[in-house]
Amino acid sequence: MRFAGSRLGVALSSLAVASLAGLFVSSGCDDASRGPEDAPASGAGAGGAALGGAGGTSGSGGASGSGTGGGSSAGGTSAGSGGNASSGGAPAGGGTSGVSGTSGTSSGGSGAGGAVAGGGGEGGGPPEGGAANAAGGGQGGLGGASGAGAGGASSEAPGVRFVGRVDTTDAAGPRFAWSGTGIVARFSGTSVGVRLEGGQQYSVVIDGMVRPKLVPTSGVTPVASGLAAGEHTIELYRRTEAHLGESQFLGFDFGDGELLAPPPAPARRLEVVGDSITCGYGNEGADMSCPFSPDTENHYLTYAAISARTLEAELSTVCWSGKGVVCNYGDDASSCMDPMPDYYDRTLPQQASSLWDFSRFQPHAVVINLGTNDFSTAQDPTPAQFEDAYVAFLERVREKYPEAWILCTVGPLLSGADLTTARSSIDNAVSRRAQAGDSKVKTFALTPTDPADGYGCDYHPNLTTHQKMAAELTTELEQTLGW
Repeated sequence: MRFAGSRLGVALSSLAVASLAGLFVSSGCDDASRGPEDAPASGAGAGGAALGGAGGTSGSGGASGSGTGGGSSAGGTSAGSGGNASSGGAPAGGGTSGVSGTSGTSSGGSGAGGAVAGGGGEGGGPPEGGAANAAGGGQGGLGGASGAGAGGASSEAPGVRFVGRVDTTDAAGPRFAWSGTGIVARFSGTSVGVRLEGGQQYSVVIDGMVRPKLVPTSGVTPVASGLAAGEHTIELYRRTEAHLGESQFLGFDFGDGELLAPPPAPARRLEVVGDSITCGYGNEGADMSCPFSPDTENHYLTYAAISARTLEAELSTVCWSGKGVVCNYGDDASSCMDPMPDYYDRTLPQQASSLWDFSRFQPHAVVINLGTNDFSTAQDPTPAQFEDAYVAFLERVREKYPEAWILCTVGPLLSGADLTTARSSIDNAVSRRAQAGDSKVKTFALTPTDPADGYGCDYHPNLTTHQKMAAELTTELEQTLGW
């Protein structure tokens, strides 16, 4: 059995990670320097084990109404967004992981028995794009002696690539929670299994074909068997949202096969920030009568994920059901505590100390779809309060992403006076930023839900509405960014 797991080393976006040793080597890559031409550092050695990857984001979306983690009623909800990824480097020659894999240090170097995880580059979008920008040899393997030497960089280093915001401080394995966070790997073999802890649900894509969803059990969960001999690509994306808890990736099992170099990350990068709409709350529900359930939430089929795949962009989503800019969904005073901006800087959203390094993923565009929950219930902020808070959030996003376009919208659940108030307040906030000299911020409109298209759970957008939203977002990104 060949097992490629995070216990053996992870190369992630701008870091090379030896998960057991807790060592990081910065690759120093940024938005301008990271691209498909950047290759992960590699090393060779006998019996080396490693796992490359890159970390990136996921989103939270606000929803209203009943149900665990914030559902929504006719008042609507908001959406979350975002996922990013980087390419990851991992050990070269010396082969695939084994729990006793050894490690090599130095820049892409290797020695006898030393596998290396090279620093990954940043990425942004589904499973494609820019390769790792290696900063040096990684470390990995349990109990192995390290070898150093003059090893050259190689784009063929085995490894995995993470999509979205991933925390690698736990020696046992990377953790993540935002919707749409993913794991991408390429392997040679006829079967694949995975070790994932946390009780979440995942979309599975093998060789570009969507498979039935994955609900991991303890130990190794089979994902696919009976594949044709040869090379294959596997992609796993978290379907469920952050409030349901964290995921932990402990590795792949390729049977008699082996881990290969990961596909490169896409050149285009997109972040989407939102609430339940962005998370995909209830989008697979039969109608508006169903409450929240993880079984009916599918981020992979949200407007943001569909648009990113259409545009061949890497997506990082940051969403949480029920969250707003000032007030979350609810009718009491406490609903205006801990709105979405309070979670924006986090890698693991339920841990205030888990702070994301924004230099690891610099998107070309950030889409903000917030405001539905602020104006869905009786406990609403005043337009002035909302506008001031929105301006502050725009300033914060601009600080994190100096070159990105920021595209602001709200929808598609609000209607009538609430929609008018939300849109005008967002327009005013964007105008204030433009007057302050920000030339790359704008608004665009999402069409309200057509009742003839039906609804998902708690009046959230169903799959039909998400497809229509994706078409509108895709058009806006094409026109604004020239994609």
